[in-house]
Amino acid sequence: MQIQAGFSAGLQGLQQAQSGLTQATVDVARPSEPQTLTSGAASGAADSTSLASATDKTTALVSAVESLQQGEAAVAVVDAASDMLGSIIDLEV
Repeated sequence: MQIQAGFSAGLQGLQQAQSGLTQATVDVARPSEPQTLTSGAASGAADSTSLASATDKTTALVSAVESLQQGEAAVAVVDAASDMLGSIIDLEV
């Protein structure tokens, strides 16, 4: 494995995690659709809109956690590449 490839993969993973986390926070912060409560069949539609909005927020929060874990994994890749480089330098000195 080339060390530069490890650093590059780790950096790319960090950038993707940051992008995913940014999108997830925007999705969580997005205001819910305004709901109008009416009688009859339309009130069922309002309930489904509320449920869809809650599902979207839940999905966004799960995406934020996934992005966090992706970032942690990318940091582990960079650490491993750094340790490998340190080992090579120690062997050559």
